[in-house]
Amino acid sequence: MMLDEAVRQILPVDRESAAKAQIRLDGLTKPLGSLGRLEETAVRYAAITGEVKPNVPRGVVFTFAADHGVATEGVSAYPSEVTPQMVLNFLRGGAGVNVLARHTDLEVRVVDIGVAYDFGSVQGLIQKKVRQGTGNLRREPAMSRTDAVQAMQVGLDLATEAAREGIGLIGTGEMGIGNTTPSAAITAVMTGRSVADVTGRGTGIDEAGRAHKIQVIQEALDRHRPDRADAVDVLAKVGGLEIAGLAGLILGAAGARVPVVLDGFIAGAAALIAVGIQPLCCDYLIASHRSVERGHQAILDHLGLKALLDLDLRLGEGTGACLGIGLVQASIKILTEMATFDEAGVSQRD
Repeated sequence: MMLDEAVRQILPVDRESAAKAQIRLDGLTKPLGSLGRLEETAVRYAAITGEVKPNVPRGVVFTFAADHGVATEGVSAYPSEVTPQMVLNFLRGGAGVNVLARHTDLEVRVVDIGVAYDFGSVQGLIQKKVRQGTGNLRREPAMSRTDAVQAMQVGLDLATEAAREGIGLIGTGEMGIGNTTPSAAITAVMTGRSVADVTGRGTGIDEAGRAHKIQVIQEALDRHRPDRADAVDVLAKVGGLEIAGLAGLILGAAGARVPVVLDGFIAGAAALIAVGIQPLCCDYLIASHRSVERGHQAILDHLGLKALLDLDLRLGEGTGACLGIGLVQASIKILTEMATFDEAGVSQRD
């Protein structure tokens, strides 16, 4: 299904199922609302899927990898060579996302959507390269509008295929040296916040490095003047290929009524693009955690999302999404496995 058609087919979430889930939760053997955010998450899951007593769904984390031309501007503490090296680490199972995925019994699917490296025939890698990295957004558009749409189509197709397999939870992950720079640019445009407010230290640059990064982003925005009312324009001018892939993944999952568990800052930037294209998909999002990266809270505020966890994470890869999916699954078990007062023969409060 093509992107435009898929976007049109996204429907509002099912408020009736949400209300039924809330009634069941209120009747469980516990004080009213005493499981807090777990109860809210279960209600959100019911609204998204339309299921009041679902089976615990299988989860998959998609980790999209791509390079960024702006990395040549010295905005990251690491060289671009780390992107393909980390892709191979993911495939060997040695990265943080792999460890946490094993802990939560999830599959990690690694997607090369724009790494500036030829992997050849590497087992386990989903090869969907649109181009070998983006342009240097300080001096030229990150990519063409055609490339941006193609990259979103990759994500949409992967989400659609996963839903057909019976995957019931999709987590977002990414890898790309320099990608907090386009993420900050997107965040500044889409939220209306200043560049300085949403630009952090990424992989660990110092304060002088952050000041330089702010300057690079501001010059890019002044040069390209991305149109906030046209999210694809923003994505093409100052975004990234993995960000585009994640935006498409979100749109595809929403079209299939599959909840999306967001990771951190880069995933949040992708969510801003997806919601900019189709506002209805915001209700299909669950924020796994609040990143310490400066702009992430601005994204959560703009989207009206409250993170499940606040653990000072800033790794990316899908690490927070793994933990978040575990909590979503726990919330579903509360909804479906916990006894009601009537079922347990327990007296309710007067």
